Amino acid sequence: AGVPYDIVEELEEINDDFADTDVTLVIGANDTVNSAAEDDPNSEIAGMPVMKVWNSKQVIIMKRSLAAGYAGVDNPVFLKDNTDMLLGDAKDTCEKLAAGVKA
Repeated sequence: AGVPYDIVEELEEINDDFADTDVTLVIGANDTVNSAAEDDPNSEIAGMPVMKVWNSKQVIIMKRSLAAGYAGVDNPVFLKDNTDMLLGDAKDTCEKLAAGVKA
């Protein structure tokens, strides 16, 4: 994605910040933000380290569809009250969002 590594944070560094975050924008992720890893001990991804984005006040997830991720596990975060899904091509959607912010 061309993101400089010096601005990328590790899970341990960022997870505590989500509770104080107004809006988290998730682009194209699924398994790495799946609360089943923590909430469902019977899940195939139970215990997997994830970004706890669901602790943010508002979550906006940008994906092409509601399909399960690589692990094939549904993501309960998609259905949480504080989550909105923005379906479609993420690059196009990001460009439209940026244009709207600049306007």
